[in-house]
Amino acid sequence: MIEKTPKILVVDDEKLTLKNLSYVLSKEGYEVKTAESGTLALKYLQEEEFDVVITDLKMKKVTGLDVLEKCKEWWPDTEVVIITAYATVDSAIEAMKKGAYYYITKPFKLDELRKVVKEALEKVYLKKENKKLKEELEKNKEEVKIITKNPEMKRILDIAEKIAPTDCPVLILGETGTGKELLARYIHSKSHRRNKTFLAINCGAFTEELLANELFGHEKGAYTGAVTTKKGLLEIADGGTLFLDEITEMSPTMQVKFLRVLQEKEFLRIGGTEPIKVDVRFIAATNKDIRKEIERGYFREDLYFRLNVVTLKLPPLSERKEDIPLLAYHFLQKYAKEMHKKVTEIEENAMKLLMEYDYPGNIRELENIMARAVALTTSEKIEVHHLPEEFRKFKIFTFRRKEQKLLTLEEQEKEYIKFVLKETGWNKSLAAQILGIDRATLWRKLKKYGLEENP
Repeated sequence: MIEKTPKILVVDDEKLTLKNLSYVLSKEGYEVKTAESGTLALKYLQEEEFDVVITDLKMKKVTGLDVLEKCKEWWPDTEVVIITAYATVDSAIEAMKKGAYYYITKPFKLDELRKVVKEALEKVYLKKENKKLKEELEKNKEEVKIITKNPEMKRILDIAEKIAPTDCPVLILGETGTGKELLARYIHSKSHRRNKTFLAINCGAFTEELLANELFGHEKGAYTGAVTTKKGLLEIADGGTLFLDEITEMSPTMQVKFLRVLQEKEFLRIGGTEPIKVDVRFIAATNKDIRKEIERGYFREDLYFRLNVVTLKLPPLSERKEDIPLLAYHFLQKYAKEMHKKVTEIEENAMKLLMEYDYPGNIRELENIMARAVALTTSEKIEVHHLPEEFRKFKIFTFRRKEQKLLTLEEQEKEYIKFVLKETGWNKSLAAQILGIDRATLWRKLKKYGLEENP
């Protein structure tokens, strides 16, 4: 994805200098804002954050040092460059003590200014990237819990624990909403990489070009808008784990490139010429029948064999009914805490309805249902009327007979999707939200069941 355009604030009480600096920096592709006084600069700094501030030293009322001091107080990550025609050793030392990145004397060469700004931006991006990585690391340190008493799930978790200390690739199969990413995080948390980065990316959410940019990063100038070098997720996850969700959505070209990363443990940034070595553990997932995707020529068999060292298939929630009460109460506690509500109980009839439902959206759908119920209740209890109307009506379909036979799971899913679409006036975004699935998954199901058109 193209990085956000760097924002620069230029402060100078000389209008000609201000105009010239703004023109030069705008030509470099930066978003430039100008202030004709230190007072105006402080107003702008109170309103928004800039990546770099370039300020004249001597100005009336509010000086460049005042701007520097307040900027560092409000935005510690912003770098400040001081420019002055009255350079002294003392003023330079004072500016550096207060946190100035650089001190330039007038007249200065434009190439020098460009170089200083570029280096300041690189320092800003590095600080922000490190901060993100630290935040991610803190998240990874939290214990990953998978709630279950289902025998098949317990078997899967037992295998996951055994293979976690190894670095072998893992392929996780399962319907949307079954917890594939959570299982990937669980494996990471049990591995020797637990204190390193865990990153996740949905391969189906990007075009081929954007996915390549996200994974491999790019060199400065690799394409229009690439104003700085950007590390990709492969580089950021070095030493840790990278989770590739919906791996079957990768284009054939990207599959070839990713296969090389798996084999060689190295890659090239977009626009780069030097191979970058990485040590990453790969976990991939898909909600599709990967064998069928190979037969249809949509997924490379050699890539499948590389990923398929260990395969774990998560059962849908409809096959682990005993977990529904555990999960329902888990989500109740989670959202009661988030919403600052004292909700502690699920009424018996409401739980019975929760148990009878088949959850085409799996655990994610159950979570959405419980979040909504907690939001709606004004007491300490979740009751039937707190559950979605569409959810309650699903009972009609669950036990409907077709030619004196119970409907299959697929037939029930098709019927329910049709019902939700009709109830929402064929609003696919709203229907996907109610079903607890994303629009791409809904689109695939509509195509599968021949429900693409509004009848």
